[in-house]
Amino acid sequence: MVNILSFIHLNLFFLFSGDEGHKEFGLLSVNPGLIIWTIVIFILVLLVLKRYAWKPLLSALNGREDKVRDALDNAEKLNKEAKELMEQNQKNFAEASKQSMKLINEAKEIAKKDKEEIIAKANEESKKLIERAKQEILNEKDTALEKMRDEISELVIKSAEKIINENLDANKQKKIINDFLSQINKN
Repeated sequence: MVNILSFIHLNLFFLFSGDEGHKEFGLLSVNPGLIIWTIVIFILVLLVLKRYAWKPLLSALNGREDKVRDALDNAEKLNKEAKELMEQNQKNFAEASKQSMKLINEAKEIAKKDKEEIIAKANEESKKLIERAKQEILNEKDTALEKMRDEISELVIKSAEKIINENLDANKQKKIINDFLSQINKN
């Protein structure tokens, strides 16, 4: 677009310069016609650019600015969400740690109670065994005493027979009975 306008500018310059186009112009020489046409073409270029180029350029820049703003807003939103997720994860981790410690403590308590119950049951069983053994000992003692009484009564009967048969005197009978009774008390 700019090339076309430059081409038009040069053609207009040579068209209106007429015979003066053969004169040599210096770089710093002032030509009022050239100045006017340069200003007119510059204004035309500005109008053409304003009509066809500025609006698309401005809309593109505004669109780009909106995209950048949206991207920044989105990044800020995502950053905020990430922080919230990290905080939530930390809370969840703390809660999980708390619950695991609670479960561990409960398991320890249950194990302690089970241990105490097992010990109590073992003590109770041992007491029952001891009581049973004592009862068996008492039963054996009773049966042994019963056997001894039977034997003693047999011995008493036999000794009474001997005493009667031998006609012992009263002192001898008392001594035999006392000896026999002392033996019974010892057993």
